[in-house]
Formats: sequence, C-alpha cells, structure tokens
Amino acid sequence: MYYGNTCLQVSAQLFMSKMGKVLVAMSGGIDSTISALMLHNQGYEVVGITMKTWDYATSGGGKKETGCCNLDSFNDARMAAVEHGFPHYVLDIREEFGGHVIENFVEEYMAGRTPNPCVLCNTHIKWSALLKRANALDCEFIATGHYVKVREENNRFVLSKARDLTKDQSYVLWGLGQECLGRSIYPLGDYLKTEVRQIAYDMGYKDLAKKAESYEICFVPDNDYRGFLKRQIPTLEAEVEGGNFVMTDGKIVGKHRGYPFYTIGQRKGLEIALGRPIFVTKIIPETNTVVLGDAHELQQSDMQVGGLNMVKYASIPDNMEAVTKIRYKDAGSLSTLRPEGDTVNVHFEHAVHSIAPGQSAVFYEGDDVIAGGIIRKGFN
Repeated sequence: MYYGNTCLQVSAQLFMSKMGKVLVAMSGGIDSTISALMLHNQGYEVVGITMKTWDYATSGGGKKETGCCNLDSFNDARMAAVEHGFPHYVLDIREEFGGHVIENFVEEYMAGRTPNPCVLCNTHIKWSALLKRANALDCEFIATGHYVKVREENNRFVLSKARDLTKDQSYVLWGLGQECLGRSIYPLGDYLKTEVRQIAYDMGYKDLAKKAESYEICFVPDNDYRGFLKRQIPTLEAEVEGGNFVMTDGKIVGKHRGYPFYTIGQRKGLEIALGRPIFVTKIIPETNTVVLGDAHELQQSDMQVGGLNMVKYASIPDNMEAVTKIRYKDAGSLSTLRPEGDTVNVHFEHAVHSIAPGQSAVFYEGDDVIAGGIIRKGFN
C-alpha cells in the first residue's frame, strides 16, 4: 500500500503493530498468498515464510519438479511479499522433514499399512517449525491458507470445517495441539474457493487466480509411491518380489510384485485375472502375502484407533455418537465411540468400505472436530 508521505507510512506501521504480528506460511500458491495479503490489508504486521521440505532433485523421479518445494513457488511467495512491503524468509526444514516424515512413510508401507504423510507433516513438522520461528521473530500468531475455522469454546480451541466443504481441510489438521490452534489464524475459513480466486484476480494477480492446484504428496510429485520406495530401498524389489496372492480362504491364486506395493481396497494394477473384480483385503508383511477378496469383504463395522489428539473435548465419553471420516474425501459415517485405554473403538451404524490401517480417522460433532487418530485395525 502506498501512502504518499513518510508521516502516513509511520502511522500505518503503528496501526499494524496494534493488530499483532503474524507469521504466514507462504507456499507461493493462491491460498497462502491471498491469506497473507488479507492479513496485511487488515492491519496485521505480516512476516512471510516459505518452508523447503523436500529437494525433488534428490528423489530420482522422472518428472519436472512441481508442487510447493520448487524455485518458482519460492519466487512467487517472495515477490508477493516484496510488492506489499513485508519481509519474507525461506526456512529449510529438509532435515527434520526427511528424518521424520520420509522415514515414517517408508516404515508404514514396509509394515503393510497405508501412511498419511501430510497429517504427520502438519502435526510434527510444519507447525512445530512455524511456532519455533514465530517465537524467534516475536510473532504472536501464525497463519496458513488452509480452509478451516478455529474458535475458542469452554477454554479449548476448537477446529471446525470451512464454509467451502469441497475444500475443507480439517481432516488433515486433526493432529494440531491446543497451543497451535490457539495461535493460528485461518483467513480463508469463511470463503469459497471461487471467491478466493476472484479476490486474487481483483488484486491484480490474474496468473495466480488461474494457477493450478497441486494435490500430490510433495516428495512424490509423480504420484508413483512404488518408485519412491524402490529409490529409498534399492534392494526392495528383489527382497519382496514373488510373494503369494491368496484368497480369504487361503487358496493361492498367483504371485505378486511385493506386499509394500499394494494398498487396502486396491483393484487396479493387480495384474491377475480371476474372472471378476477383485480387491486387496489384507496385507501380511511377515509372510509377504497379499490377501484378495470380493468387494463385500472390504465392508467392516468396527475399527480401533490410536495415537489420539483431543480437540473439542479433553476426553471422549463412553458411547459418544459422532460422524467418523476414514479418508480425506470420505463424506463421513454415523458411529459410536467407545474409549478403551489410550485407544477408541469405533462402531459404525452401517459397515464402511476399505478401512486402511495407517490412515487417519477423524471424529466430528456437527462441523467440529472432536478428536482424531490413526487407524490400527478394522474388524467385524
């Protein structure tokens, strides 16, 4: 913003400081950029930060670097900050990211589970790095371009769904603790994505308004997680190739390429013909076995969830009713929650499809996140 003389500039800076200082995570995409500019225009003292989580050139992939961890994205974030007169930094967290998220990603597949690296990254890496740098820069708040809402209620900070349910990201943020939620600002929670694109266009960011979104895992931008695993463990293919495909009755029906290369519910790419649609229903790492079955065999009514993070309440009462989501695009299913030690047993009113150990389960009361955790097992 241009004020025309030094006195007005000083007045504006004083006004901004009264609103508070906020560290905004800027990926270079439309959502984080518009979030930063909204807060800047509202009078916050904005500091932009772009986190480098992964060097795609080291992954050995065959496609062009995409997503949030490339030079073009860094430059887009920096230019927005420069144009609006607030500082911008690049924070290299590749070591923390690789040591935690990448290792967990590989370990989970090797254990026959399906990991959710974005949840792990948000919970243990990105917000931790943001809070640490926010404290160092005397920022009271942190902000991101996620589509969620946060409010304070009964001395707790409650995460809830965004207005735009097609963009809602509460599922991937269930792991944020109370300190993170209490210091977080989410400017886009009350906006539709179409409105955000229009705001970008009106502010003169026409290219940004048309910028395509990236849905890939940042360290697997070609969406080939199997190739990524092979690059991480060069001997993997030779070690696991030739295991058995078996039916649920134990009958061997063929050989597979290695159990880490399959996921619960998978139908395509099995390279086996049995005369009818067939699905992966279970993975047994100990014997390098992949169990196949019909679609109805993926239906389960119960599951166990651990690694809980309480959000709306300090604890879950026995037999609490909730809507439970077992994957990001899941609409959610009516369920009953029964705490047992440090886990929760979830009983679904109607059986759900493809409960995958390693994925996140998030419990909702209306639009509010009650709690979330990691699926340990499904059963009937």
